[in-house]
Amino acid sequence: MNTKLTLTIERDIIERAKSYAKDKNRSLSDIIENYLKTLIEKEQKNEDQKLNPIVESLKGSFKMPKNMDYKKELKNRLEEKYL
Repeated sequence: MNTKLTLTIERDIIERAKSYAKDKNRSLSDIIENYLKTLIEKEQKNEDQKLNPIVESLKGSFKMPKNMDYKKELKNRLEEKYL
């Protein structure tokens, strides 16, 4: 059963979205509905996905220093390995 929904969105976004929908030969309602379905399904998959029991048991056992730059550390380790 379809139900009417009122949204407050910036005018520019609405106009661009309408143009996009027209280019795709779809209604804006259809595009928004499918987008929301995708978000919900993705969220449900994340909730349904269980961790391996071994990984679950290790969860929270490592405390990273607060000032550690993960990206910098990863870059350094990869450089050491491959260069």
